[in-house]
Amino acid sequence: MPQMKHLWILLSVWIALPVSAQKSYYSRLEKDTLTIGNSLIERKFIWNQGNLITYSLTDKTSGHCWINRSPSPDFQVSRDVSHMTNPSYTSGEIAETAIHPAFLQTVVTFSVGELDVRRVFCMYDNCPAIACDTYLKGTTDALLDGKATNLADRKNIEFAEDMKSRQVTAILDQFKPDGFHWQTRIVEFYDVTDWNNNLVFETRIIPYRKNSYKGNLLFAHNMENDKGFFFLKEAPSSSVQLAYNGYDFTTDFNHFVVTGLGMNEKDIRKDEWRKTYGCVIGVYSGSELDQLTALRSYQKNIRKLLPGRDEMVMMNTWGDRSQDSKVNEKFSLIEVERAAQLGMTHFQIDDGWQVGKSPNSALAKGSFRNIWDNPDYWKPDPEKYPNGLHPIVRRGKELGVEICLWFNPSVQDDYADWQKDAQAMIDLYNEYGIRTFKIDGLSIPTKQSEINLHRLFDKVLEETNDAVVFNLDATAGRRGGYHMFNEYGNIFLENRYTDWGNYYPYWTLRNLWQLSRYVPAEKPQIEFLNNWRNGDKYNDTFAPGHYSFEYLFAITLAGQPLAWFEGSGLPEEALALRRQIDLYKEIQHDFHTGTILPIGEEPSGRSWTGFQSVHPDRGYLIFYREDHPETTARVDTWLPAHTRVRCTPILGHGKPLEQTTGRNGSLEIELPTANTYVLYRYEIHRNHK
Repeated sequence: MPQMKHLWILLSVWIALPVSAQKSYYSRLEKDTLTIGNSLIERKFIWNQGNLITYSLTDKTSGHCWINRSPSPDFQVSRDVSHMTNPSYTSGEIAETAIHPAFLQTVVTFSVGELDVRRVFCMYDNCPAIACDTYLKGTTDALLDGKATNLADRKNIEFAEDMKSRQVTAILDQFKPDGFHWQTRIVEFYDVTDWNNNLVFETRIIPYRKNSYKGNLLFAHNMENDKGFFFLKEAPSSSVQLAYNGYDFTTDFNHFVVTGLGMNEKDIRKDEWRKTYGCVIGVYSGSELDQLTALRSYQKNIRKLLPGRDEMVMMNTWGDRSQDSKVNEKFSLIEVERAAQLGMTHFQIDDGWQVGKSPNSALAKGSFRNIWDNPDYWKPDPEKYPNGLHPIVRRGKELGVEICLWFNPSVQDDYADWQKDAQAMIDLYNEYGIRTFKIDGLSIPTKQSEINLHRLFDKVLEETNDAVVFNLDATAGRRGGYHMFNEYGNIFLENRYTDWGNYYPYWTLRNLWQLSRYVPAEKPQIEFLNNWRNGDKYNDTFAPGHYSFEYLFAITLAGQPLAWFEGSGLPEEALALRRQIDLYKEIQHDFHTGTILPIGEEPSGRSWTGFQSVHPDRGYLIFYREDHPETTARVDTWLPAHTRVRCTPILGHGKPLEQTTGRNGSLEIELPTANTYVLYRYEIHRNHK
């Protein structure tokens, strides 16, 4: 390794983490080289007085090692990158909790001028990715949110000086391997689903001269050796990020850069560490399945999926648009009974259970501001619930239905009352055992608001021994999106209503199908509605009334199913769904612990489409025949080609089958009726290739 002049290391000897035999991760600083790795990935850095410069990135599965060709530090907030002081290094194992498995944490700090930088690398065992969170403290006169130059304002290729790259913004991470033949995919996400019904946009490029792109994910695949790496920017969707400079990634031939800290120079404090957006780098070899599996391996480590805490088939009555006009003790008890008859695991009382009135109240227009002017705001309304929530919780326990609540943190002054909000949920947990809260009305316009929301969620988890799950609403406002706050629970994806004529089953299926390639499908709550209501609001082929109630439930199976209706409003025939729900609950957790990916065609209302949950040598397949004219179709899957597969039906209308897969893992599937489905458990017979 090259020697760095004037190297000053606070520690006179290198430190290596003594780990137990079953853990493969390691971290060590030896002379001028920091090495972080595990059984699948290794990243070596030139120490550079703590301001690390990647030397190499190794995919241990294939043995391939990329040498970094950029001489610049990986992280940059200043043009002055040569005068570092106060470098330090520590490493240690962070113990397993109910939220996350054990992981290796490596902390590197240094100072540049009056700015202190702390970079915290996190690595899970048997995961081909390394995450890095960066914290800043002190002061800087650098501008951290510079804008990109419009390509049309640059001179032509004959002006060599104009072709030179100019740093215009802070850099979270960067990597410059050899080669020009990088097929690159950038993925941009949209939430704010009250306004957006197209949530995933892909840009596929061959990198040329310096260009910038929006997105949370960048995949770089080298066509010469069929290997690659990815960057994941752990931040809200691009359109709502803080201190946003207009892009997230910059490519320049073989140079890949992640930009945008989520804070500007005014957000930095002299006496408080403040976290930028996070960045993850991962490696893979081979196919797109290998690529997506590597990404998912990291995502599944952020929060454990525990069957008794995180898995749910929830009913929330807000989908029938009564708002809070019906919510009271009698109504809630009726709904709990109905939820139990359907086989629901959770019943959530939405807005209206509390003393305070929100702006969404049908009874009295309230406010989300200055909530704590009323110290009883988050107590059960004594007129609606004269006995508190005890009768509903007690009846729920008798019926095996967990009671959940809606909650809206007090938004004013960047959530300055976060401690009061946290205590309100802690009190509800302590008194009633409520441990699942739908978090609505969030707005994150500043760094301080983001910090205080983290404090709120962390406080609740700390005081409840990590028992609480937050359903984080993604329907409106500046919120966390799909790649931030993932450690706290799942995602309430969208509001869709037959009353407004904006619930179409294939739209919902399409949103989950598109997200599931890049976001764990088990994270979003996916709604199904009472399709006996509001038939007069529709007059087209894809109206909800043209589908069976069972099919509407079936499109939610890859996610967390959300019954978005009043159970008491269902006809008696709807209760026959209990059989399918009970069968689904038997395999729900096993289905969700696999790597769930989309298969077939994109849902369009007339497609053959579905999902696959991939386990080693086994898994699950869901096939949907939408309103397609053919009773059979060959559907591409993620199964290996020319492999014998046995499929056993669990739900739906398919027959048992045993086939040898074709090109692209295709299987021939038969569903005799349009708008039907089948859920299979499959096994791969390797010896019959």
